[in-house]
Amino acid sequence: MLLLVQDITERKVLEGQLAQAQKLEAVGQLAAGIAHEINTPTQYIGDNVGFLQSALSKLAGVFEQYTQLLAAAKAGPVSPEQVDALEQATRSARVEYLLAELPLAAEEAMDGVGRVTQIVKAMKEFSHPGVEEKTSININRAIQSTITVARNEWKYVANLTTDFAPDLPPVPCLPGEFNQVILNILINAAHAIAEANGPDPAEKGDITVSTRRDDDWVVIKISDTGTGIPKEIQPKIFDPFFTTKEVGRGTGQGLAISHSVIVEKHGGTISVESKPGHGSTFTVRLPLHASPQPAEALYA
Repeated sequence: MLLLVQDITERKVLEGQLAQAQKLEAVGQLAAGIAHEINTPTQYIGDNVGFLQSALSKLAGVFEQYTQLLAAAKAGPVSPEQVDALEQATRSARVEYLLAELPLAAEEAMDGVGRVTQIVKAMKEFSHPGVEEKTSININRAIQSTITVARNEWKYVANLTTDFAPDLPPVPCLPGEFNQVILNILINAAHAIAEANGPDPAEKGDITVSTRRDDDWVVIKISDTGTGIPKEIQPKIFDPFFTTKEVGRGTGQGLAISHSVIVEKHGGTISVESKPGHGSTFTVRLPLHASPQPAEALYA
């Protein structure tokens, strides 16, 4: 009996270490993409702030000429030379152009700030540091945050659309681990589309993410137009270390850990429907109430 308990304990420790290793692998994979996603809006924030700084300097010169002219007008007659100086300063500063462009530059800078804020917020919601117990979350928002964090993984190969049920109740789950499942499936979908379309695709593939309620369950579907999964290996895709990817593109732990998270930790189900050459659809079902007994992965 003691040996059995020790064996189970060691297995749990190993599973935890594997899950952490897989999460670190995914975070490392995303790091460069997230940096790029933040760098792009940061660049045009910098460009527009630089333009605003230059414009303000030029307008300050015009304002100085205006104040001199105003002071002269109060003191007595204004000379033509003083009027010419103001007109020259106005032309030199291209005041009409600046007045037209300044609002646009400010708007673009604010858009950039908003984009960076959105990414940082998504990263924070994606990670959920320190949450080790189930908490009721907005599933749609959690999925959208993960989509945002993973954007650099899919945006070059796929158009992504969402169809979220607007009236979903809060769902009890482990937020960080649930987000990891969605991330794993999204990255796999992007890789499958990239493989199906080749290095120089004529057009992008499609990824569709939807949610709906089915009685006491929330159903999440993620579909792609990638290579699809041969029927003979579909029962193996949730096995630890099983992968069809080339060396260096994954440890084969992503779907195995996803299965463990959904089935064992949430009492849900995870299934796949796939047709080679047409794509795959992964379906995750989570209970809205107390978790039932763990179910098995389903294949179709």
